[in-house]
Amino acid sequence: MLQVTPDLNNTPGIYYALAYIFSSSLYISLNKKRLTGKRRAAAQTGFAVLLLVFMIATDQIAVKWFIPCVLAEIGILWLSIHTCCDMDWKKSAYFCTRVFILGELAASLDWQLFYFGLMNWELELNMVWNLLFLTVSYGSVFGVMYLLERSYRKENEELHISGRELRVTVFLLLLVYMMSNMSYVFSNTPFSSQFPAEMFTIRTLVDLGGVGILFAYHMQIQEINVKLENAYLQNMLHSQYENYKISEESIALVNQKYHDLKHQIAFLRSSIDDREKETYLNQMEQEIKLYEAQNKTGNKVLDTILTAKTLQCQNQGISLTCVADGEAIEFMHPMDITALFGNALDNAIESVKKIADPEKRLIHMVVSRQKNFLRIKVENCYEGTLEFENGMPKTTKLDKKFHGYGMKSIKTIVEKYSGSVTVQAKDGWFELRILISRE
Repeated sequence: MLQVTPDLNNTPGIYYALAYIFSSSLYISLNKKRLTGKRRAAAQTGFAVLLLVFMIATDQIAVKWFIPCVLAEIGILWLSIHTCCDMDWKKSAYFCTRVFILGELAASLDWQLFYFGLMNWELELNMVWNLLFLTVSYGSVFGVMYLLERSYRKENEELHISGRELRVTVFLLLLVYMMSNMSYVFSNTPFSSQFPAEMFTIRTLVDLGGVGILFAYHMQIQEINVKLENAYLQNMLHSQYENYKISEESIALVNQKYHDLKHQIAFLRSSIDDREKETYLNQMEQEIKLYEAQNKTGNKVLDTILTAKTLQCQNQGISLTCVADGEAIEFMHPMDITALFGNALDNAIESVKKIADPEKRLIHMVVSRQKNFLRIKVENCYEGTLEFENGMPKTTKLDKKFHGYGMKSIKTIVEKYSGSVTVQAKDGWFELRILISRE
């Protein structure tokens, strides 16, 4: 049971322990989980009991051990977040700082209100008032923070924390914690007080400011990440379009050479009677006809992309087949076509080229009309295990921050045309399906 200590000048450690537990539970619930179900519940309960026991045991410890104990408490909070949430150590440390300061605010506010009630309302020092003030203060702090944070749940899953961002957050944590607890160490400074009511007010206001600053900094990090992602996607879009224009020029040159070659063959045939050479020339002419017939979908942009990707696949021993109605995508902007099909085929090539068996190095694409809808399907073989995040496959490259934008680009373009993207991976066969209304 919660016990109120006779020394009202200091908040009991159990209040801080409960505040930290509620704060960590809040942020764990709002982030992607590493553990689920009973395993996560068991892990959270274990860390909560460990923190509670540790803080009760060290509540009246000597001053020289105060900082090591605080660091140990932060370490337990970090372990609980890192164990339960799917984050790297930097991201879990970043959220740990926010958990700690939010817990400080909740415990400080609760004890300040309780102390005010005892001093000014002549309330009795008993468990009923303890629980009432705790419920109101903790409920208010964590309820408001939940409402503020829940709308950023999706953005938090894709958030990447750099070393610089983590250092800034830790610095703010140290500054806020030092200022909020200065009165307990130095009573004769312009920022401290000797009176309990003033000490509690200073601590609560500084903690409130710390929570506000960290939340504002979090919004800034989110905004910067969104801008960087949009800039990266835009650069990728332009890069795909520039590659398309280069491919278009190259293919036009090849077409010209093949056209000239046809006239050369006609000239050689008129001058040569040898049957063997005639057969050879017929074979050359047939190959030219086959070349001229390939990747003629009815859309010049798509033809260029398919020809370029076909040549790339041939160089890497990949079989690329396509059945496409190019006229079905005439309503799309050429830059969107290059980015959409370029990224879809690049992702498929990236996956297939890792397969050792040449018979499984297969990619197939279909572009068709179905009533008033455009249907696009890109299929390819794959090996290994694919992990999904928000319905999309996660990048397998080590640099997570600057990879995985191919799928994001595809999704952004499809959403621009009010379409939908779905993916499926089963039995070594990956399918990307896109459905867009043509109305």
